[in-house]
Amino acid sequence: MDKGKEVKDPSPALQVKSVPRASTMGRTEVNDPPRKGIIRMITGGSTDGDSQRARNAQVREAYGIKMKEIIEVEPAGAALLIRFNQEEGGGPRIPGHDALVITALLANYKIERVFIDSGSSADKLFGEAYDQMQLGDVPLEVVDTSLYGFAGEVVHPRGMTSLPLTLGTFPFRKTCLLKFLVVDILSAYNVILGRPIFKCFRCSQSMYHMKIKFLVDGGVGKVQADILQAQRCYVEAITKGKKRILEETSGEKNPTKLGKDSTSRTEHKEVDPVAVQPVE
Repeated sequence: MDKGKEVKDPSPALQVKSVPRASTMGRTEVNDPPRKGIIRMITGGSTDGDSQRARNAQVREAYGIKMKEIIEVEPAGAALLIRFNQEEGGGPRIPGHDALVITALLANYKIERVFIDSGSSADKLFGEAYDQMQLGDVPLEVVDTSLYGFAGEVVHPRGMTSLPLTLGTFPFRKTCLLKFLVVDILSAYNVILGRPIFKCFRCSQSMYHMKIKFLVDGGVGKVQADILQAQRCYVEAITKGKKRILEETSGEKNPTKLGKDSTSRTEHKEVDPVAVQPVE
C-alpha cells in the first residue's frame, strides 16, 4: 500500500448512511403549546444551608464536583455493584402504588413507618415521635428556613437535631449521622427520609422490588419495605387529611396539634442493644 494515497472502503455495506430527520419521514413538526406554569417539587429546609450565604456557597461547591470526579477516578473493578434481581420479589404480587415504608433504627430506637421519599430535600422527624423518644439530652438547633408543601403552605420546623440512623442487619449494617428537621404537623409517618440518605448511605431504591440497597464494607446491605405498613399509612393519611380540612373549615386553632389522648404511632417502642456509632 502506497503511503499518502487515499484508500476507499472496499466494503460498501459497512458504510454508515445518514438517517433522515423526523420531518422528512412523514411526520409533521408541531410547535410547543404555550406553558401555563411550572410545577416543582416540595422543597425547603436547611439541607443546602440555613442562610442565603450558605446556599450560595453550596452552589459554588457544586460547580467544582465535576472536575474532582474527573481527577479522582476509581480503579476498574474496585467498586461493588448494586443489583436487583427478579428472584428478590416484586412483580405482580405487589400492587405497585404503595410507598416505600421501612423500619429503621434511629438513636437506638426501633422506629416503624419510616417513609423513603426521594423527592424531599430534607430528612424530617415528626414532633410526636420525637417527644416519645425522650431525647432531652440532644439539643435542638434553631432553624430559620421553612418547608414549603404542595399548595404553598409554609411549615416552620421546631428545630434541627443530628441523630444516628442505622439500616440493614449484621453483618451488612451501616450507620450514618444525619440532620433531622423536627416538625409539628399531622402525618401518618414517624420519619421521612429524603435525598440526604442516598448520598450518605450510597443507596439505591427499587419500587418494583420494594426495597433499598446500600454499599457497606465488603458487601451490599438491604432493607425490605413493609407493604402492610405502607397501606395502613395511606389509609391513615387520607383520614387525617379529611380531619384537618374539617378542623380548618370549622375555625379551630392549631389543627395540626395532637392531644395527649391521641393514638400513638410509636407505642411499639423497642431499644436495640447494639451500640450505635456514627459512620462517615
